[in-house]
Amino acid sequence: MLREGMLEFGVSLLDFCVTSNHAHLMVYAEESQPISAFMQKVEGEFAQAYNRRHHRSGAFWSDRFHSTIIEPGRHLEQCLVYIDLNMVRCGVVPHPREWPWCGHNELMGLRRRYRLLDLEQLLSLLGACGAEQFRTHYAAMIEERIARNELSRESRWTESVAVGSEGFVREIESRIRGRQQMEVVSQANCWILREVGTVYETSPRL
Repeated sequence: MLREGMLEFGVSLLDFCVTSNHAHLMVYAEESQPISAFMQKVEGEFAQAYNRRHHRSGAFWSDRFHSTIIEPGRHLEQCLVYIDLNMVRCGVVPHPREWPWCGHNELMGLRRRYRLLDLEQLLSLLGACGAEQFRTHYAAMIEERIARNELSRESRWTESVAVGSEGFVREIESRIRGRQQMEVVSQANCWILREVGTVYETSPRL
């Protein structure tokens, strides 16, 4: 479903992690509309397939997907690490290479079949010189986070409207100003744009 959606709407998948009750997708497109169409297709088709298999009807997803705009470069890299450490964070596996339903092994060149990720686009957004250089650096980042037990949930990746440098975040704010009340705040060596007064669900999302 992801592959078909990417082909239909011209969306690149950069990373993903599927858990028992939700999924994280890092995607890229030149405009926001293809991403919305892509998500609508994938969510709808998955819900229909699940309902058929389990002989049920009605809504499957509890709410509309939430999206966060992330600045290319180090902020995108940090989010990449956060996504891949999802199942380590909740104690299911000791290392992301042991969770087959995430992008880690494909990023590291370990998955040869059924590949989904646009590695070329990801490397371009990260400013990396090449795949092998990226893999060496990325593997070290993952190992360091695990060794230091730096696995805490970071709400900026799942609850913000935008994450990046102050200039990047304020540019995003200027584009969407007026749609809802927003605030720009500094947090954890970055700047975030978030909706004022929004209460996010309290289910154990990671």
